[in-house]
Amino acid sequence: MFEAGHNQRNHAALTEHRTSKPWMSSPTYFHTASFSPSSSLKILSHCQSGVTKGLKQSGKPVEVMGLLQGRPDPSNPGTIIVTDSFPLPIEGFETRVIADDSSVINHMIALGDLMEDLRPEKFCGWYHSHPFDVTTHPHTFFSSTDLSTQLQWQRSEDSHGNPWLGCVIDPLRSMSTSELIMESFRAFPPEYTPFDKFSCPDGSVVKNESERLQRWGACFNRYYRLDTVYHMSTESNKIVSRINEDFKWVESLTGGSGSDSSRIVKAVERWEEGKEGRGKARDEFKDIRGERKAEEVKRKGLQGVFGV
Repeated sequence: MFEAGHNQRNHAALTEHRTSKPWMSSPTYFHTASFSPSSSLKILSHCQSGVTKGLKQSGKPVEVMGLLQGRPDPSNPGTIIVTDSFPLPIEGFETRVIADDSSVINHMIALGDLMEDLRPEKFCGWYHSHPFDVTTHPHTFFSSTDLSTQLQWQRSEDSHGNPWLGCVIDPLRSMSTSELIMESFRAFPPEYTPFDKFSCPDGSVVKNESERLQRWGACFNRYYRLDTVYHMSTESNKIVSRINEDFKWVESLTGGSGSDSSRIVKAVERWEEGKEGRGKARDEFKDIRGERKAEEVKRKGLQGVFGV
């Protein structure tokens, strides 16, 4: 009875939050994007698949895109919670990922209808990758095309009580640093004037044009960055720490086999389901760990025999 009442109160608070739409009166209302472990793992795995596929087909990584599912948090004003992510059948090159194909729109509508029947959350944003060379700065910024896409979605969804988030992932730097390099953004409305013409999405003021454009793109003062955090219960923290200890989780998703990546993601999703799923997740991690150890023994044996 307590759980049912608690869920009803949460639902009522969320409904009221969506109805009041406080973000409509402030262009910088949102300051934090909070991601679940499984949504983060799925995003990184998808973005890395674009790198692998592109290199195999043309020698050049391709950008990929997906949707975020979640909700604004009425108990923490200014926060958008992301609980899940879904890849879309969209690929492109160098800031040209655009979601305007009719088949893609139909795909999004069908997926959205299905998800809303099963979960209380809605689609709350989009993500895409910038798989460019590893340079001085991360490639986590909005291009002019990205800004246009974000603004269109944001103006449509925000007014219906569904604030929209845009995220950019740098998969090559993630591979290089063994850390997920992802940033979250919101667009300013066209009528908004930044406090300084040289102000950047992170709040800094950079007057050097070359440095400013290299880091934040040509539309640097038309969007702003939110803090990207990862919401984890004590149990979720345990499993992510264990994955990092046993598999180096970023390396597992960016450098391991595709089957390993999908198995790790599914195991984390099971873990987040609750006590019953954790037993299955432990078994899956144990199996993957055992298989990897066997492969390592085999590899070392071949090195000893053949010197390779």
